[in-house]
Amino acid sequence: MADSTPITLNPPELLPEDASLSPIPQRIELKPAFVERYKDLLGDRYDAFLRHSLAYARKSIRVNTLKIGVEELRARLAPDWHLEPVPWCPEGFFLTYRHSRRFDIGNLIEHQLGYLYVQDAASMIPPVVLAPEPGELVLDLCSAPGSKTTQLAMYMGNSGVLFANDVSGLRLKPLGLNLQRCGVRNTIVTLNASRHLPRDFDRVLVDAPCSATGTIRRSLKTLQMWSPGAVARMAHEQRSIMEQGWACLRPGGVMVYSTCTLEPEEDEGNVSAFLDRHPEAQLLPIDLPIARTPAVTEFMGTRYRPEVSRCLRIGPQDNDTEGFFVARLKKGNATA
Repeated sequence: MADSTPITLNPPELLPEDASLSPIPQRIELKPAFVERYKDLLGDRYDAFLRHSLAYARKSIRVNTLKIGVEELRARLAPDWHLEPVPWCPEGFFLTYRHSRRFDIGNLIEHQLGYLYVQDAASMIPPVVLAPEPGELVLDLCSAPGSKTTQLAMYMGNSGVLFANDVSGLRLKPLGLNLQRCGVRNTIVTLNASRHLPRDFDRVLVDAPCSATGTIRRSLKTLQMWSPGAVARMAHEQRSIMEQGWACLRPGGVMVYSTCTLEPEEDEGNVSAFLDRHPEAQLLPIDLPIARTPAVTEFMGTRYRPEVSRCLRIGPQDNDTEGFFVARLKKGNATA
């Protein structure tokens, strides 16, 4: 029987004193199966992945252009905050407090007014890739708590119709509050309604629930909850959700599938299996100014379709953000 004794780490010991990363100051326990799996998956990237996963994430915001212009908000924040543009999202910024250490961005009046949304820079990618246009019919199938939904509405200019769906009534509460705070007016909120939704959406976002191994630095509970069995169950659930989103998409429409996990079963494995089931689906390349990790084409004896190399995979070590996976799929040959 394999040794199941947890491996205990002290994050500050993983980082040199002059490192730009700020380690989380508590001891961490890693499951041996997790260590073995991620060393196999990442190879020489494993140490960098671990250092970033056990360090605090950079704070980032997205300007909500439904309420304020990008340059106007920059000017409001400039006296107290240094803003560094997020390369892949024109409305996104990494920010640091000029006068001391401060992280309570949610207490800013600009946040309360809906001028900005506190959002990890990697989380901004799926709406950027989906690229909804004003006047379109768009579905966010797993929308709560609303970071991507409000971003989609922003790109749509509050025109067209945006369906914001989720499976939990409790999760719809923060979604509704965020939509209201951000001044979103083109959204219909639905509860577990995929079977009853229209079948002619121009664009569909499936930001699926996942094992979240790209977000360890935000929630250390991810390490406690992780197991190979949980990954397999999650991958099965995600395939069902992908099918629901695809059924709602019109011919020629675009669906983005995304997760915040680095598990190939939930990422490239699901996309590969989806392409097997749907010969009418085209997997489109994603061209963004972002550092990325090559997509996984084979893992643990399973070989995926070569097209999955077009997917976007980033680890926390690539851009000092959360880890994320994004795939862009087109339905048939009609013009999107």
